[in-house]
Formats: sequence, C-alpha cells, structure tokens
Amino acid sequence: MATIAEIVVEAETPSRLAAFWAAILDGYQVRGYDEAEIGRLAKLGFTPETDPTVMVDGPGPSLCFQRVLLRNYDNNRVHLDIAVDDVQAAVERITALGGSLQRREPGYTVMKDPEGNQFCIVPGT
Repeated sequence: MATIAEIVVEAETPSRLAAFWAAILDGYQVRGYDEAEIGRLAKLGFTPETDPTVMVDGPGPSLCFQRVLLRNYDNNRVHLDIAVDDVQAAVERITALGGSLQRREPGYTVMKDPEGNQFCIVPGT
C-alpha cells in the first residue's frame, strides 16, 4: 500500500511560498511553531521566517516547502513523497513497473518514473 505523504516544493524563500499556498488553498494553513520548535530553530540560527523547511497542512496531503539555494536542473521543483510500509518491496515494485532507483539516503529513497520525474519513497508512519 502506498499513499502520498506530502508534496515537496523547492523554494528560495519557503516561508513566503508556504504563506502564499496556505492563503489560496481552502482549509490549508502554515503549520504552527511551538516553543520547542522555535528553540530548535534558534539553535540553528533560524526563525520561523527564515526556516529552511516550512510545512502547510490541510485536508489533503501536506505541502513541504524546502529551501534550495542553487537551482539544480536535474531535480524537479515539485515532487511527491510516497509513504510505504516496506521501502524495499516498493522499490522492487516500482522498478518492475518501469521506474528506476536513483539513490538511497537516510530516511528516503529517490526514484524516477518512466519519463524521468523524481519522487521519493519514505517509510510509512
């Protein structure tokens, strides 16, 4: 079983894009920052306005806006994170369907569809 965990969007200024999409999508809002998260960001030298990863939650999949300093034309600007119960089984199934494995990283696996569009496989929660 696979479900969309989140839609990831590369951004120069994640907080600005997150606010934009939260404003135009019914039922969506920028994920709030509690004191613990503000403290974690401060230790890294960030504020909610400069957070390199800003989440927008709503009735459908969450949107994740992540800062990318230099545009990499080998990557999609938008990609899906697909949550699965068994990452290895999903990789094998996707490969059999015509997808390809690009690389494995801690916490996610980068795949490409038959036309070269990237997406990530993540462990389900």
